[in-house]
Amino acid sequence: MVRIKRVYDPPARGDGYRVLIDRLWPRGIRKEALRHDAWLRDLAPSTELRKRFHGEPELFGEFEALYLKELRSPQVRPLLEELAKLARRRTVTLLFAARDTEHNNAVVLARELN
Repeated sequence: MVRIKRVYDPPARGDGYRVLIDRLWPRGIRKEALRHDAWLRDLAPSTELRKRFHGEPELFGEFEALYLKELRSPQVRPLLEELAKLARRRTVTLLFAARDTEHNNAVVLARELN
């Protein structure tokens, strides 16, 4: 099972394995304060893709297509498959910092993992 949650929301008992999936560390959170099990920067959108679509929900369809292409690249695919395997065995919560809870990389990644 894959869940998504903003890094600014408090942890919950049912979160399971908590994975930060942003390329940049979230603003306003000290590293020792964020309860997370892993930080998988390589599963985040590239810097170019992130900057190109930042805060533009009307471009989300295009962002999603390009991000899925990045996730399926030979460099990233093994990491994605490993996380998918983990999600089949236990709950995985993808942590993200974006304000928009409907148009972000965690939404795309969760769909790809399910």
